[in-house]
Amino acid sequence: MGDIDLRAFTPYLLAMAAETTSLGFQSTYKAQHGMLRTEWRVLFHLGQYGPLTAKTICDRARLHKTKVSRAVAALEAKRFLTRSEDPQDRRSDVLELTASGQKVFRALTEEAARFDAALMERFSAEERRILRQCLTRLAQL
Repeated sequence: MGDIDLRAFTPYLLAMAAETTSLGFQSTYKAQHGMLRTEWRVLFHLGQYGPLTAKTICDRARLHKTKVSRAVAALEAKRFLTRSEDPQDRRSDVLELTASGQKVFRALTEEAARFDAALMERFSAEERRILRQCLTRLAQL
């Protein structure tokens, strides 16, 4: 077969690192707020950027529209967001966090900062800078 060592294959290493870190943070948003991965990502986009359409979230987060649609329905059922007709495009809804959604966003933002700090403490300041710079560059491909 091929001569590639999976343990040194960059896409594999990135996938493993993403899955490991994502599962670590999952214990926070799932246990405390009953959310799934896509739900917290939608919630964070709305919390950070304000009202958005589902399409905008799909584009920014690189998520499939079906997953975003399910996450929006779940967040709406939890009363974390509301929908209103987009005045520029009546086929779309503008999504906005409710007061409860904003409260959850603030709580998860604090948890995310703690999780990130704990995750990155194994690296020096220079390694953290380089890692973030490299990951940002890869994410822009």
